[in-house]
Amino acid sequence: MVRAMIMAACTTGLFCAGFAFVISQIAPMLTNTQVLTTSFVSGFLGSVVAQILIKR
Repeated sequence: MVRAMIMAACTTGLFCAGFAFVISQIAPMLTNTQVLTTSFVSGFLGSVVAQILIKR
């Protein structure tokens, strides 16, 4: 159980880091609301991707 939690956290973290890198390339063009929305989407999608990868 602990191993699955660590795997999910690492997968989510890696996904969010990649997503954040892409967003940082266009961040000067975004408003604060858009950055917050993008951050939420990053965390949400990272969690979904982690759950999909862990269940396989």
